[in-house]
Amino acid sequence: MSDLRNPIGSATEKRTLVEEGTTFKGSLSSTCPIFVKGGVEGDIQAPSLTVATSGTVSGKVKAGELKSDGAIAGEFDVEKVQLSGSVKDNTVIKARSLEVKLTATNSKMQVVFGECELEVGDQPSREKAADKQENGKSVPPPAES
Repeated sequence: MSDLRNPIGSATEKRTLVEEGTTFKGSLSSTCPIFVKGGVEGDIQAPSLTVATSGTVSGKVKAGELKSDGAIAGEFDVEKVQLSGSVKDNTVIKARSLEVKLTATNSKMQVVFGECELEVGDQPSREKAADKQENGKSVPPPAES
């Protein structure tokens, strides 16, 4: 798979590209990876979604992998997330794994999240959730000997 520096990849690798200067509104579904340099607003379904620094994605996204250096907003249901761009207010990200890459701004490292909700990892079972609650209080797991 290609990276953000080489969005097109090899000549034989299929890819859906939304070029810089292009804005797409609606539902976009692809069996190929999607690379966004422009703007997409709506529903997206793909094996992977890459948002370049110049790209914006807003809407409902279902993908195996999300890599974003741009701006994202909406609801994201993905397996693996790599973020180094911005996450706008009222964004929900559900993922099994999350990686956040810090970028230096004025010689300080920072990550900026708007008001959003992150759900990372497997959803706990009801039994595990019940074991961790005692009289309405959270109970730490027992120490291993």
